[in-house]
Amino acid sequence: MTQTTSTSPNTGTQAVQEGPIARFLRATELDTRLLGMVGALLLIWIGFHFYGYMKSGFGAFLTPRNLWNLSVQTASIGIMATGMVLVIVTRHIDLSVGSVLGFCAIVMGVMQVQILPQFLGLGHPLIWIIAILCGLALGTAVGAFHGWLIAYRGIPAFIVTLGGLLVWRGAAFLVARGETISPVDSTFALLGGGPYGAVGAVGSWIVGLLACAGIVYLILHGRSQRRKFEFPLRPVWAETFLGLIGCGIVLGAVLLVNAYPWPKGIVKQYAERNAIEMPEGGLFISHGFAIPVLILIAVGIVMTFLMTRTRFGRYVFAIGGNPEAAELAGINTRWMTVKIFALMGFLAGLSSVVASARLNSATNALGTLDELYVIASAVIGGTSLGGGIGTIYGAIIGALVMQSLQTGMVLIGFDAAIQQVVVGSVLVFAVYLDKLYRSKSK
Repeated sequence: MTQTTSTSPNTGTQAVQEGPIARFLRATELDTRLLGMVGALLLIWIGFHFYGYMKSGFGAFLTPRNLWNLSVQTASIGIMATGMVLVIVTRHIDLSVGSVLGFCAIVMGVMQVQILPQFLGLGHPLIWIIAILCGLALGTAVGAFHGWLIAYRGIPAFIVTLGGLLVWRGAAFLVARGETISPVDSTFALLGGGPYGAVGAVGSWIVGLLACAGIVYLILHGRSQRRKFEFPLRPVWAETFLGLIGCGIVLGAVLLVNAYPWPKGIVKQYAERNAIEMPEGGLFISHGFAIPVLILIAVGIVMTFLMTRTRFGRYVFAIGGNPEAAELAGINTRWMTVKIFALMGFLAGLSSVVASARLNSATNALGTLDELYVIASAVIGGTSLGGGIGTIYGAIIGALVMQSLQTGMVLIGFDAAIQQVVVGSVLVFAVYLDKLYRSKSK
């Protein structure tokens, strides 16, 4: 029970008395849907870990190695999921993101392997930079073209992006003639993670301490802003609790990624190349945060700021809440649609950088079915298909849930067919929960 009722002896009316859980949630202003997602994620992790332990005597899920790899695998889907939030909030859909990712990856691969070395020379330091800029520009242009067809030509987003799914997958095949383009530029490959594509122990501590400082600043700044505009203040204990929990999660993540060492073979090569004498017990070098994970975190911060602190974000939610009213209020809804899909294309291009760098190659199959996982991540993260509701952090957690399901099923030996059944069922269940939530909130 979270609340009780009592009758006042003076007025004879019933007063509602909150229970401890309701008082806690009201004081901390925590999102109950966020807590539900985090709880579901923890249940998935613990369930897969103990299932593996019961089956083989060793739980492989809750280990630094698996969780580090899980974070890297989540990055590509998570980056695109942040953009899909805006698309779905405005009552559209984008089925083409996986094909756009594959097309951008192929174009960047061809530029790095076949075109740019002819003009700049093999191994030129500008090759990877030019390739990335071209990939991002291409993704943005494709997204803007989709948005233009939707907004100014009145073609439904479902049809435009479904056509894009086929067109850009075919275009990728034509560009590369079905061949695998590899290896990519060595500096470009660092953006995909791996021992050299991580910031190490010292870099991770710097990132962690900066994140903790940012959490403390946001809490103090938010309190000063509430006082300035005479909004109700959260209790001091609630803000202290939020600060401690946030910093604790960050520092725990730092300890986790620093607990995963480089493979012994790579450590040996590194020591020989740098004339380092190997100690008797071996050399422990931490991976630290992978670069793709830092890219995802940066994208999450920027997109959250864009959605919550800018006019653009307010327009997105206004359009999603009531498109007709938003247009009557003076919002150029068609131009906003073009910008939203252009941003989605940009993020698909950025995701293609991470995905192809992680594989150290570009293949025509790259990004296949990613659109389904991206949409599922956004919906599981609380974005309503009815429009008007969605959060960036929810989409990232949703991507982590989806990847956790896939990774866990691979670890315990589930067939690919069973994995597809589970992922599809989870998506349908998430939409059903969203329907229930919306009906209760009316």
